Amino acid sequence: MTIIIGIDPGSRMTGYGIIDATADKLTYLDAGTIRTDSSDMPNRIAQIFGGISRIVQHHQKYSNQPMHAAIEQVFMASNPDSALKLGQARGAAIAALTALNLSVSEYTARQIKQAVCGYGAAEKEQISAMVCRILSLEIVPQADAADGLACAICHAHSSHSMHKLLGNTALLGRSASKKKGRWRLSEEDALHLKT
Repeated sequence: MTIIIGIDPGSRMTGYGIIDATADKLTYLDAGTIRTDSSDMPNRIAQIFGGISRIVQHHQKYSNQPMHAAIEQVFMASNPDSALKLGQARGAAIAALTALNLSVSEYTARQIKQAVCGYGAAEKEQISAMVCRILSLEIVPQADAADGLACAICHAHSSHSMHKLLGNTALLGRSASKKKGRWRLSEEDALHLKT
């Protein structure tokens, strides 16, 4: 049993979603949005850091289970100012997670969409619908919260695949290796994983 928090960073609204990943079953625990109410960027960063810290500490206190974090990588926006603000919000989230000793994995928007919808260019409505289906939710979460849940689901699928692969390394020509904190697979192993 592992608890995963997924973060969809934003300078105005940072979505989060928390799931329990037990074997092949994913269960919804919590989701929401941290809304910043300041026009001052340093205050927004403090609110994101504080909000994520409180959420993680609450779940760590009551669950007594290992907790992992996943966050969406920054995409290159057409507006440099927007990209900079998004990067600052993302940095605040990562700082909050690592300050509480959580390991943080990063995923691109395409990886998250692929893991949840099976299609790397899925629309937001498709992501929300699949999140509801995967987690058996009757009410569709707010868009940023759904993106946070999608990020957590992506991490659960990636972790499950990696554990499956590492459990079968004796059957593979080469084992997976960890480089700079990230797992790297050989092409041969990646093909084995797909079959």
